[in-house]
Amino acid sequence: MTATDFAHESVLLEAALQGLAIQEAGIYVDATFGRGGHSRALLSQLGPQGQLLGLDQDPQAITTGLKLAQADPRFQIIHSNFHDITQVLSELGWLGKVNGILFDLGVSSPQLDDPERGFSFLRDGPLDMRMNPLQGISAADWINRAQASDIADVLYQYGEERYSRRIARAIVYQRGQQPILRTAVLAEIIKTAHPAWERHKHPATRSFQAIRIYINRELEGLEETLAQMPQILAQGGRLAVISFHSLEDRIVKRYLREQSRGAQFPPGVPVTEAQINQTRLFKTLGKAIRPSPQEVQQNPRARSATLRVAQRL
Repeated sequence: MTATDFAHESVLLEAALQGLAIQEAGIYVDATFGRGGHSRALLSQLGPQGQLLGLDQDPQAITTGLKLAQADPRFQIIHSNFHDITQVLSELGWLGKVNGILFDLGVSSPQLDDPERGFSFLRDGPLDMRMNPLQGISAADWINRAQASDIADVLYQYGEERYSRRIARAIVYQRGQQPILRTAVLAEIIKTAHPAWERHKHPATRSFQAIRIYINRELEGLEETLAQMPQILAQGGRLAVISFHSLEDRIVKRYLREQSRGAQFPPGVPVTEAQINQTRLFKTLGKAIRPSPQEVQQNPRARSATLRVAQRL
């Protein structure tokens, strides 16, 4: 089976398109191209003058994107982490001109389903977890070198794992016997060390999530990227973010709340409502959107998804 054989079903597709309010001649960015589900849907609503840019740090996603770019001149794909989006758009001359940008955060189904990528505790493969296997250190490199205290901090902060210290001690002990190089080996270590299994959840779920987030700098990168949005979006441009766990959603929610309420001044400072309004950069549009029971039934991986949409003022 090749990398392109692993399918990906786009989550909250219709809701994301509605949130972006596509203009036929608009300029749009799919910042997490994946296997192109959202991009193809965007292109179906763009007119001949519309333009769409896809970004992805995964070389396998770029292979798919190049085929789409060859088939549709309105689309182009660039191999880049979305953390560098300002630089990419500056080179295209798109800063301040983008009518909508979409983020579909987290790991994609093809990455999760391919054992060779090392994301899954259910499928044995090399312990890698890098979204771009050409950059950075692998999960195996880190897990076999990090201090027990550092491993425990990562499991707790990024996985909200209550038994992080116990699991970290088990990891350090086992790697002292033999290096941990496979996902199945790490999953078994965590499974054995974990004293309280949750019903219908593998005991390694939180730990694998935490290590993946840490290796790919997902939360720090998200904060850095959101801070770039005001200079990227045109006035009235839309921002749509799909997140898959509470840590991501908390960052998005906090950013949009701060940007929509404007600068906060100490009591007694003589400022007018008009002056505060000038510091408001975004307006949130509606409440958080979650998948319907029907979508969750069709695609169980959608169950934890949350979509938030905002408009540039």
